[in-house]
Amino acid sequence: MNMDLMTNLMPASPEIFLLVMTCVILIADSLIKQSGRLITYMLVQLTLMVCALITVGTHQNGVAHVFHNMFVDDLMSDVLKLLTYLSVSMMLVYSRQYLTVRDLFSGEFMVLTLFATLGMMVMISANHFITLYLGLELLSLSLYAAVALQRDSAIATEAAMKYFILGALASGLLLYGMSMLYGATGSLQLDAVSRSIHSGTANNTLLVFGLVFVVSGLAFKLGVVPFHMWLPDVYHGAPTAMTMLIGSAPKLAAFAFVSRLLVTGLQPLVQHWSGMLIILAIASMALGNITAIAQTNLKRMLAYSTIAHMGFLLLGFISGDQEGYGSAMFYAVVYVLMTLGSFGMIMMLSRVGFEADNLSDFKGLNQRSPWLAFLMLLLMFSMAGVPPTVGFYAKFSVLNAVVQSGHVWLAVVAVLFSLIGAFYYLRIVKLMYFDAPESHEPIIFGQDTTLLMSLNGVGLLLLGLLPGTLMSVCAVSVQQSLLLH
Repeated sequence: MNMDLMTNLMPASPEIFLLVMTCVILIADSLIKQSGRLITYMLVQLTLMVCALITVGTHQNGVAHVFHNMFVDDLMSDVLKLLTYLSVSMMLVYSRQYLTVRDLFSGEFMVLTLFATLGMMVMISANHFITLYLGLELLSLSLYAAVALQRDSAIATEAAMKYFILGALASGLLLYGMSMLYGATGSLQLDAVSRSIHSGTANNTLLVFGLVFVVSGLAFKLGVVPFHMWLPDVYHGAPTAMTMLIGSAPKLAAFAFVSRLLVTGLQPLVQHWSGMLIILAIASMALGNITAIAQTNLKRMLAYSTIAHMGFLLLGFISGDQEGYGSAMFYAVVYVLMTLGSFGMIMMLSRVGFEADNLSDFKGLNQRSPWLAFLMLLLMFSMAGVPPTVGFYAKFSVLNAVVQSGHVWLAVVAVLFSLIGAFYYLRIVKLMYFDAPESHEPIIFGQDTTLLMSLNGVGLLLLGLLPGTLMSVCAVSVQQSLLLH
């Protein structure tokens, strides 16, 4: 019995450790004075580091199903969890100074961040409708609360309310769709659902209705058109640190969520859901790229940019094969690195009583700090997909998978919208290098932030010059995880 218990607990040991440490940090923080918040911060970073070590230490070849097949431990889950720890850790480093000067560097924010991370980890390893939903709700509720932490800000409170109401609607759609799939197949386990559909014993009418509701719920969570309305307001209204939290690591969990649900559970219905994803992807790339051109606020511009990027991410799933899923994972990882750097730059240029979130705030940045201007140039080039940055290879790998699947026209449409999108990214480069600065305030930030931003920006260039390793890791992860169930 003890051996069975240990067999079940080992694959989930990172989640168990994170939950225990989150509770410990919650209690410890209540005993720490405001001036000692650095202790809480270091405890959070240490927790993420130990989680990474446990994830590596408990890795095993093959696919392990535990807790009555509700939880899966495989190569893809381990890789995505390690990237999630890295993303959350980077977010905390970027946010520390920004939150401190606004009296938001609190234990509540760090505990909510850890709970959100736990939700992401559960989503990444879920192999059951209930596990998927529990992970999603743990992540979502933590993010709703984090957005509303700045209680004296009307715009942040409004953003939190919109996020909560629309998020609850999306969760309802998703849950309703899952209940229909359960009614059609008689199982909540993803593998069993797939087998039931493949054998032809499932109720086809219920299956199609359930699929529509599930894809609609996924579209809400990804923020793709026509379920995108919450994204610009939340990105703009939330404090930049919370916006970075929403826009970075959860996208890795969202990729895993879509992969587990559509690829593992509903792969026999690929002809049905790929057609729906084509419509969502084209609409998202069109509205996201065209609307972003009109934005003067950088956070709103990046929100519409996110809508376009999520449309591009869906293209990888449309191919319905291993190459497409691997390219989608590669794209998600690259997008998270670009988002961390972009919002990190906004926080570095912000100061007490001033948010550097308008395009005009980047005017003449090259005169104020040539190195930061160069790093921002790399970030914008990567977002636009300009070689030799890694953003180019992310787009290329997705487009190649789309072409290989026979959707040449779709690849042409994606390229056209990417060209439109390049305009608003390159406009920021023009403002930094060719316009006079509106402010000559010194840019003051910590050495840890400077080093991380340098690694982040230069890393996008190096990954662009040598993309093979990361692409191979994503391809092998997908091959060994999604297609072996």
